[in-house]
Amino acid sequence: MPFSRLGLPPPIVKGVRAVGYTDPTPIQIKAIPIVLGGHDLIGAAQTGTGKTAAFVLPILARLMKGNPALRALVLVPTRELAAQVETNARDYARFTQLRAGVVFGGVPIGPQERMLRHEGVDLLVATPGRLLDLHGRQSVSLDDIEVLVLDEADRMVDMGFAPDLRRILRLLPVRRQTLMFSATMPPELNRVATEALRQPQRVDLAPPSRPAAGITQAIYPVSRHLKTELLDQVLLGEGVSSAIVFTRTKRGADRLTRSLQRRGHSVAALHGDRSQGQREKALADLKRGRVQVLVATDIASRGIDVEDISHVINFDVPHTPEDYVHRIGRTGRVQAVGDAFTLMSPEEKKDVAAIERFLGRSIPRVMVPDFDYHQAGAREGGREDSPRSRGGDRRDGRSVNERGGRPRGGGSGARKNGARGTDRPRPATSGSPSYAPSAEPADSHGRRRKRDAPSRRRRRL
Repeated sequence: MPFSRLGLPPPIVKGVRAVGYTDPTPIQIKAIPIVLGGHDLIGAAQTGTGKTAAFVLPILARLMKGNPALRALVLVPTRELAAQVETNARDYARFTQLRAGVVFGGVPIGPQERMLRHEGVDLLVATPGRLLDLHGRQSVSLDDIEVLVLDEADRMVDMGFAPDLRRILRLLPVRRQTLMFSATMPPELNRVATEALRQPQRVDLAPPSRPAAGITQAIYPVSRHLKTELLDQVLLGEGVSSAIVFTRTKRGADRLTRSLQRRGHSVAALHGDRSQGQREKALADLKRGRVQVLVATDIASRGIDVEDISHVINFDVPHTPEDYVHRIGRTGRVQAVGDAFTLMSPEEKKDVAAIERFLGRSIPRVMVPDFDYHQAGAREGGREDSPRSRGGDRRDGRSVNERGGRPRGGGSGARKNGARGTDRPRPATSGSPSYAPSAEPADSHGRRRKRDAPSRRRRRL
């Protein structure tokens, strides 16, 4: 079915074709007529199935029939997703007079205020925090909003935006159309949905436990200390043209980026501590092929829309199965194909088991033939089992801390009777003095009196 048969105006259909799309996806076929009919909607579909166009296209069609004003608001959880949705809206509306804008935090607020006050927009894409900041500065009015979209609503709730969402709902007109789109619909989202929507129709094309069909998944069991070496070998494999590697922490992303760069890979990092300019440059470099690998945290698991991502690699297993679905959804987008690999250490087996229960099936385990797990693991294990790695060296029967050489077991309790680090006298050895146990107890602070130190009376004699 072509887009022209969905009831969209010719300028919108022309814009879609200019982007390169000819046939709508299943979520678009079902959602667009509902939105054009003015109904509230809850849409659940996998990441990468074209759900952004499923709400942007009918909204643009509605905006073409009214007076210029801010009449449509799209709320998203992250800056990257905000920029992506606004870019798509601009592309689809290129043959109309409609204007789309985007506001998010992490950048100066002044240019956003000037855009809203002087230039004006018909459709605004925003993150909740920055929208409330602009409204508090009286830079934006929400009185004319006719359509509200909560995109990736489950992620906004997970990130703690539920109070901000409720504040925004109170600022909007009661009579409006509300659309909620998300790749997953957890139970805790029902409370927000109850407040925001009225008799919504549901479009649940695919269970959230099923990633896109074009994604080939595999688990790579490996010790934690060998993950970087195995990742290096995987990235050198045939067919890895561009990859997104996910880590759990920002420090881990920076550390892995530096390690891969030392190994000769072209890598960029993307996480919350990077400036907006750095984040935009990292995405642009990945899209243009200037870097092969993007190391990112879960901030990027929703909001990166880059074509031809051949591989998604979970360097760290995600905390929740829903995050796993969103991560691997960065490849195999819009009926394309891609690979999703997960490096699993023994400590992460429970997390992988939870993911497999969520998916309803097991994920194949894969071993890299050219990678010597046993030999590399033995070398690392030998270092870990050495006396120094356990906290000290054994020299002449004494335990010496690896930091500063202070005898271990110190303190008043361990140094009774003047012994050094032991409760028993140590036999004399060649080249070292012999110390006999002292009959004097240690003082209250664990410091011994000097041995054989003459008293003042003896010195006077």
